[in-house]
Amino acid sequence: MNQLNAKFLISAEKLSQCPAYDLPEFPLLGRSNVGKSSFINALANNKKLAKTSNTPGKTRLINFFNFADKFTIADLPGYGYAKVSKEAQARWQKYLEEYLLNRGQIKSLIQFIDARHDIQKNDYQMREWVEAYNLPIFTIVTKIDYVPQNKKQAVINNVKKSFAGDVLPFSAVDRRYCENIIEYLFNLVNN
Repeated sequence: MNQLNAKFLISAEKLSQCPAYDLPEFPLLGRSNVGKSSFINALANNKKLAKTSNTPGKTRLINFFNFADKFTIADLPGYGYAKVSKEAQARWQKYLEEYLLNRGQIKSLIQFIDARHDIQKNDYQMREWVEAYNLPIFTIVTKIDYVPQNKKQAVINNVKKSFAGDVLPFSAVDRRYCENIIEYLFNLVNN
């Protein structure tokens, strides 16, 4: 399985605009610039599928991607940094909560943590919120290739110690982690 044929479906601001289908869905949670778009592109083996940016806070809508009619990934706006008004942030939060709590297709949330930095306060806050609602979640540690070889396992172990559930490494530098992640997603889809 070298690649999954993937395509962009639609962008939605709120739950009522989300696409109607029965495929299992994996929403991506993470701070701005943690590598969610790069993750989508790596899984699809298509660098142009999801727009990547060096400017934090570019994703303002929920962007849906269909992977080979097997599952969808929903790229959510990053939490944390974004150059928008408090009013706009409050509206995003309301819409995202509505989506995460009421979207029946969600199979599991995926939280992204940047391997190069300590887990941030807003990462912990997001996880507490998810756990308060007892939502299924696992963690992907991004940018792992930027961590020295002898420190990679310590970074992964630290995330495992901080967050319950499975923790998978990922890097967009090469696609060597993609096979494991795709296999993991298919296991979730089929269970």
